[in-house]
Amino acid sequence: MLVKPMRCKDLPICCTKQHQKLFRDHTVLATACPGGRRRSSYNDDNVPAHTVSDGERVFLSAEWRDLVMLNYEIDPSMVAPHVPGGTELDAFEGRAYVSLVGFRFLRTKLFGFVPLPFHTNFDEVNLRFYVRRREGSEVRRGVVFIREIVPRFAVAQLARLAYGENYVSLPMRHAVNTNGAGISAEYQWQVARQWCGLRAEASGAPAYAAEGSVEQFITEHYWGYSAQRDGGSVEYHVSHVPWRVWASSAAAFEGDAESLYGAEFGRVLRRAPDSAFIADGSPVQVFPGRRISS
Repeated sequence: MLVKPMRCKDLPICCTKQHQKLFRDHTVLATACPGGRRRSSYNDDNVPAHTVSDGERVFLSAEWRDLVMLNYEIDPSMVAPHVPGGTELDAFEGRAYVSLVGFRFLRTKLFGFVPLPFHTNFDEVNLRFYVRRREGSEVRRGVVFIREIVPRFAVAQLARLAYGENYVSLPMRHAVNTNGAGISAEYQWQVARQWCGLRAEASGAPAYAAEGSVEQFITEHYWGYSAQRDGGSVEYHVSHVPWRVWASSAAAFEGDAESLYGAEFGRVLRRAPDSAFIADGSPVQVFPGRRISS
């Protein structure tokens, strides 16, 4: 079953009347006539056809670029209370991870063609862990977000309403520098008048993650899962090509982690990451969510 359609009064405050009508019409059409969904024509910029869910309509398209990914091995009991029903914790070589990820959200469009004024380019930072779910013979590997930070209130509100995700809106800034020798990237957010952030540096040229590597494990999860207040779970598909990565030579988190993530996650983020890298990113498509059984 698809996520319950939004009411007009729930739509983001930034939307114009025209955008609200487009949003309402697409949501009602998909809910009432699932067999009549149009297939997205968004399949350019080297996005291969096999990454696009056949017959699904696109909820959001964008580019995710310059991803800084700090990865920490954790005790599975830390995230066990956050695992959505119907999924199980995913692990790499028997080890569970959380990742602090910062990136640039660019050219954002609803339904693949409706840009929202002043909300097309922005930063995001999220703290995530990894789960999997079996659907018939397919194993779907996905992410669950502990907390997501964006600088736009309307973006945070839209994500909370559409997927039940735990978004917060805070002032943010970033710096990305590239040259022939390598790349450096930093993402910061302000909480309680203090700037916090993650950063990474790398040299050389990027390369596709090696088969069976931790970089492949971290970057190639193509589903999102979120626990709902009523005890249910929502699943949604995220489509993109594999990313090229730079292995980081220096990476760290700095600032107050406890205020957003709590004491336990704060202690994890204060230590050096167990792995860190920068990914170049790509165009992405995010598809509508649907309820799943536990």
